[in-house]
Amino acid sequence: MSGSTGRRALLLAFSAVAMLAAATPALAQRQSAQERRQEQVAQIPTCAKPLGSISVIEPEDGVHWWTGQQLPAPSRLIKVFVNKSRCFTLVDRGAGLDAAMRERDLGADGELRVRSNVGKGQIKAADYVMVPDLIGANNDSGGNAVGGLLGGLIGGRAGAIVGGLNFRSKTADVVLTVTDVRSSEQLAMAEGHAKKTDIGWGAGGGLFGGGGLGAAGVGGYANTELGQVITLAYLQAYTDLIAQLGGLPDNASAANAQQAVTVTKPARLFTGPDGSGVVRSLDVGMMLYPTGAKEGMMWEVEDELGNKGWVSSTLLELSR
Repeated sequence: MSGSTGRRALLLAFSAVAMLAAATPALAQRQSAQERRQEQVAQIPTCAKPLGSISVIEPEDGVHWWTGQQLPAPSRLIKVFVNKSRCFTLVDRGAGLDAAMRERDLGADGELRVRSNVGKGQIKAADYVMVPDLIGANNDSGGNAVGGLLGGLIGGRAGAIVGGLNFRSKTADVVLTVTDVRSSEQLAMAEGHAKKTDIGWGAGGGLFGGGGLGAAGVGGYANTELGQVITLAYLQAYTDLIAQLGGLPDNASAANAQQAVTVTKPARLFTGPDGSGVVRSLDVGMMLYPTGAKEGMMWEVEDELGNKGWVSSTLLELSR
């Protein structure tokens, strides 16, 4: 190698080192930003005030995929998210409600002490229902897939993939849906995906630590690799769901249509609350729909043909 060629090679080497040194801070900065975003994803979102009351129930497909993995039901995991996020007031529609109803039965039988203040009309209504599920949960839910899963025996292709879970590659694809209990309208649906390599972000964010899921009664999701993957997938879906539901009304009950009423005695529908002008006669058993406007005992209602007017609430009862 000539002297000039050697010098050029040496200069090129120094240039490459200089370029790498200059690029390293920017690369480190980009990686740091990416890590921060990942860690934020692994944090349970919080809300300044509740968006309403909600119950969390299991999907109705009958395939309890979590049993074979010795995991709690996914509804328990979602309830932890709800409690920690303070985005909803959680109402119990499971064991807690069963126990409450037993207390009411005791009260109705005269077994409770005087002034126990347990009875009808006290249970808080759920404004919304949330259902956690797997994406495509029914695709592999027949035959050996179910038997292997429920028995905890994951083997062969049938047992390797069940719905949105892949046990070999440790990936999870889940979905959360929220339904308005009054209108039955599905308000939002969010999907979540996580894989084995995502677990470190959840641990770094403290999600699986002592103050996270480990102390919340869903230890299986914190202590197993597959459980952590499922947790991160549901957390991603829950975070997206909260973002979608930001425009919910402050009062879900008032924002929905009023409960229908039934005519209990022969009545007339008036044009105004003062009883002036008759729109039509109302037969016993007819169903009417309150608009929400009231003046004294008079309610504004609409019949099934679209006629609108006023009727005395003393001649109505809530439809059953």
